[in-house]
Amino acid sequence: MKVNTQAVNFNADPKLLNFVQSRLDKLELFYDKIVSSDVYLKVENTSAKENKIVDIKLHVPKDKFVVKKQCKSFEEAIDSACSSLERKLVKKKKKPRFQTSLKFL
Repeated sequence: MKVNTQAVNFNADPKLLNFVQSRLDKLELFYDKIVSSDVYLKVENTSAKENKIVDIKLHVPKDKFVVKKQCKSFEEAIDSACSSLERKLVKKKKKPRFQTSLKFL
């Protein structure tokens, strides 16, 4: 899966980028038709401890999933966001598919 990662207001460490890639690659276990994903890592300039924001946009055929999480660390936020995406992908996989064109007699 192609992962586009953008770091806003800071320079991302290569270890963090590898963590993002490996964690998102695990999503293919739940739904194998994932096309790509966009990951935005942001740091808010506030005095609050939970100032790390992860925004993930996952592109699948005919659909797009968006998850946004805010935590103390990027790793924690990525894990939380991926857990949410796992639930959404399993739900999509279980949803029955209907044909769009129905033939009437």
